[in-house]
Amino acid sequence: MTPTTTPTITVFERSPDRGRGLARDMRVRWALEEVGQAYEVRLVSFAAMKQPAHKALHPFGQIPTYEEDGLVLFESGAIILHIAERHAGLLPHDANARARAIAWMFAALNTVEPPIVERSMAALFEKDKPWYAERLAALDEQVHARLGDLSRRLGDADWLDGAFSAGDLLMVTVLRRLESSGLLQTYPNLLAYVARGVARPAYQRAFAAQLAVFTKAA
Repeated sequence: MTPTTTPTITVFERSPDRGRGLARDMRVRWALEEVGQAYEVRLVSFAAMKQPAHKALHPFGQIPTYEEDGLVLFESGAIILHIAERHAGLLPHDANARARAIAWMFAALNTVEPPIVERSMAALFEKDKPWYAERLAALDEQVHARLGDLSRRLGDADWLDGAFSAGDLLMVTVLRRLESSGLLQTYPNLLAYVARGVARPAYQRAFAAQLAVFTKAA
């Protein structure tokens, strides 16, 4: 079912990733570009994110949010699942393949992303602590455990389960968080997997759109 109004998403007015496309609104932009759905953007400052007007959309005061035909959603995974269910292109037609693609969406967000985010937060907030080196080594071990399993499962395939799906979209955005860490270098097939994802025209359009926001704000 095609929306009767143009969806609106909220994005950082000044993204903390400095235009690198790592903020979670990038995932939603990419999904919308993949399915060919036009969308509008509302810029939100860090201060405005914590105000009642925004928290009415996102109870935890974060981004992105998604508004369409009276529907308000938060959480990037839920938003992308909604987009994928309403438009062709991000989920297979076959019921079993569709279920597997959705399982990979959950895997990206619930299994692979948490140790990666924990590592990035430690690098950001604990770097000056005396225990940092030991903690970083432990976090790296956790990340490598996930990457090793993922690498073995992917093998020499282009995508996680047949054709490109919303599961790949989320997994690629999760793995991109490791680009500056060097941890992906151990897994050539995962590096190639991410490269295939970011080379997609829809990704390139989404990245250009979010970079334009940062460039304008800088």
